[in-house]
Amino acid sequence: RFNISQLEEWLRGKNLQQSGAAQTLEPLIQAAQLLQLKKKTSEDAEAICSLCTSLTTQQIVKILNLYTPVNEFEERVTVAFIRDIQTHLQERNDPPQLLLDFKHMFPVLFPFNPSSITMDSIHLPASLNLGFLNKV
Repeated sequence: RFNISQLEEWLRGKNLQQSGAAQTLEPLIQAAQLLQLKKKTSEDAEAICSLCTSLTTQQIVKILNLYTPVNEFEERVTVAFIRDIQTHLQERNDPPQLLLDFKHMFPVLFPFNPSSITMDSIHLPASLNLGFLNKV
């Protein structure tokens, strides 16, 4: 979740919130949140279902099935809990897609800021070995 927050902060810093990148990150954000939530009671299942709107039922179930607790104090997600999630999400009309479209592209527009430096005032140092360039 921390790494995703760093990406979101970078988007804000570059003023790219409206570029579509944040919406593309939404399933990843929800998957990270899903891993952080409690996964025991029916109320937990309802919370997961209301939170994970960008993930399909198949994706949620796959994440829960593959979840491996880090320490010995946590328990694996029970089959009964996963069935409870599936029951809550029966009404969804999800596409039968497990993986995200990793070739998704979105346009980013950068403003053009012309330079006040003219090309004939630029001095190229000899150490750059650009003698083949000629000023016109």
